[in-house]
Amino acid sequence: MQSVLEIWDVAKGALRTLLVTDRHIEAPNWAPDGSHLLVNGEGRLFRVPLHAPDLVPVPTPDDLRLNNDHGISPDGKWIVLSGHKGQGSEMYKMPAAGGVPEKISPAAPSWWHGWSPDGATLTYVAARGGSRVIDVYAMPFGGGPEVRLTLGQGHHDGPDFSHDGRHIYYNCDRDGHAQIWVMGADGSDQRKLFADDHVNWFPHPSPCGRHLVYLAYPPGTTGHPAMLPVALVLGRPDGTGRTRIVAFTGGQGSINVPCWAPDGSAFAFVRYAV
Repeated sequence: MQSVLEIWDVAKGALRTLLVTDRHIEAPNWAPDGSHLLVNGEGRLFRVPLHAPDLVPVPTPDDLRLNNDHGISPDGKWIVLSGHKGQGSEMYKMPAAGGVPEKISPAAPSWWHGWSPDGATLTYVAARGGSRVIDVYAMPFGGGPEVRLTLGQGHHDGPDFSHDGRHIYYNCDRDGHAQIWVMGADGSDQRKLFADDHVNWFPHPSPCGRHLVYLAYPPGTTGHPAMLPVALVLGRPDGTGRTRIVAFTGGQGSINVPCWAPDGSAFAFVRYAV
């Protein structure tokens, strides 16, 4: 199987293949300075420079096995990542150049998903108190108590901040199957953007405030598995103007985390080819 790292140019409506590799890579982030993408693969992190695409390792400890929930701070100085040390997923922060990660999540399991534009707040999903229910939480990046934003009404995942930090987009299946929802950054006014037959995950609003991209699974899909026929849908942040722009084999690992270029002109994703 090959992993194909793609870039979609919004203005041109066209794909550009950045990297093809026999390694299984996932979840591209775009660096705030536009110079590179950050991906994970086989429990490790890699940079992919745009001027010379390759998998350049980011140093992390051997005993921390990473999953595909990671992101770069708006000022480019920090990486938050999620990984395992013999227990459930926890969140860590480390300097963007690499180094010794410092655990910041108050408990396991916790999976990072979004960073407020001012760099002050993280949003993530977690299960607490022995429950298997996954909810959306927020906490200060600089330290402080976590706040539960959703209340167990279905499975919640993929939270990501709007361009102005006032809203959080996420997916939720409380009405039967996963659809795209939005709420205030404090958890207020939770509402579904639209309804269709597809199973919709991982919404990402663009930094320019003009676009929303998300992953559409076939009707009847359970969870967010890998290696299915999926599509990326591009629309407006209010849920209107939705267009299926590209279909491919993917799912888990394709766009789990924020994937937009800093100016909102393009986004990155991973597809898979056998």
